[in-house]
Amino acid sequence: MAIDSPPRSTSAGAATAAAPGMSGRDKLVLLVLCAAQFIVALDFSILNVALPVLGDDLGMGQADLQWAVTAFALPSGGFLLLSGRIADLYGRRRVFLAGLALFTAASVLATLAWDPAVFLAGRALQGLGAAVIVPTGMSLLTTTFAEGPQRERALGISGTLLSLGFTIGMVLGGVMTDTLGWRSTMGLLGVAGLAILALAPGLLTESRPAQRPRIDIPGAVTVTGGLLALIYGLSTAAQRGFGGADVLIALVLGAVLLAAFVVVESRAAEPLVSLPMLRRPTVAWGNLAGLFTFAMMSTVIFLLTLYLQEVLELSAFRTGLVFGVQGVFAAVSGVTAPKVIARIGARATLLAGLAVQAVFTAALLALGQDASGAWLAMAAASIGCVGHLWAIVAYGVTATSGLPDGEQGLATGLVTSSQQVGMTIGIPLLSAVASARSAALSDGGSDFAAATLGGIRLGLGVDALVVVAVAAAVAVGLRKRRAA
Repeated sequence: MAIDSPPRSTSAGAATAAAPGMSGRDKLVLLVLCAAQFIVALDFSILNVALPVLGDDLGMGQADLQWAVTAFALPSGGFLLLSGRIADLYGRRRVFLAGLALFTAASVLATLAWDPAVFLAGRALQGLGAAVIVPTGMSLLTTTFAEGPQRERALGISGTLLSLGFTIGMVLGGVMTDTLGWRSTMGLLGVAGLAILALAPGLLTESRPAQRPRIDIPGAVTVTGGLLALIYGLSTAAQRGFGGADVLIALVLGAVLLAAFVVVESRAAEPLVSLPMLRRPTVAWGNLAGLFTFAMMSTVIFLLTLYLQEVLELSAFRTGLVFGVQGVFAAVSGVTAPKVIARIGARATLLAGLAVQAVFTAALLALGQDASGAWLAMAAASIGCVGHLWAIVAYGVTATSGLPDGEQGLATGLVTSSQQVGMTIGIPLLSAVASARSAALSDGGSDFAAATLGGIRLGLGVDALVVVAVAAAVAVGLRKRRAA
């Protein structure tokens, strides 16, 4: 459906009823693809509250714990575009199953890890598997379900589970670490991966473009290297600040390689990313919105975790309960998002979602050091998540609409890159801002809780302003297409 199509005259319910129904097999295919996306999102957050226990068990110092997260984030964000192109070349089903098998085996390795090196190797292989699963799973979804109401419904379910995975990971991480130990969090991913692997081969059919593309080696090297350097620099800056030589070198190198990637792609006969595709307003502005809605909402969840545990001193279990409520709102909003799109159009839904996310992120600036802050955090984050889910589904519809099946691998590679890179860069960027503010307040004489709260408020304020700015830019960019 066109992003600038006028609102339909039918009701949302009628539009949904008019959509072709999914067969039983279609539903099972959707279940498998969404479950794979879910466990990848789960892996992003399930270790967050388990890190102190994990560090004590494996003998990892406080300064080294960031690598439990970074070892996964580097390959999962860096190899997305290359994985999408390899899937176009060798078959999306085949590559998806290979990525799922790698992710499952890596989860088992991380579960059984006997020292930090083995654990970090398992996390890195998990990230590499995730970089394969996400773009191939999304391209299988968009080529299985036709553009229109059926694809909107599938994207709504997929977006809901993606957001739920990140949120539920916080809940499960606390509960499982307290009751079964940190290894159970990795073991859960391994068991889930095995279950999906048992179902997927009999359900998924092979999918690839009619003409096999060639691998754009210079493009693959520059974009993968650029993303790896950028993610490393931002992740390290979140722990040590932006003053370190390795951070500055990594960020400059990342910027140079990504600029070189643009030049390479403009001259390549079969580019990894089609620059003409990026010139489509729906693709460019849709992915920009997706990048920032994921980056800023994942940051909200991270900063609220710090607030609940370090300022209010809630246990991991009680912190998980707060995010559990947010998960319920996410599930409901993911179901309603396609109906909202059917009523008002994807562009309006995208902008409304970003606006709701920004307003309720700003509401969190009222957080204080008393117990009522937990209730405010739960309410504002839950309602903000409704807007976030609307934005997720609407940007997925926007960025993949009007494209032939032969370009869906590239388009969904961009969509999933926006998701994964957003979830990867948002937290280190704004946590570095929050940490710097907290350190300044602490040096000025504030106690630990007050200094931490001051940094969290600044991070949330910047977060809300970024979402507002992105919403304004997207509104202007997509309006140009309507006027054209």
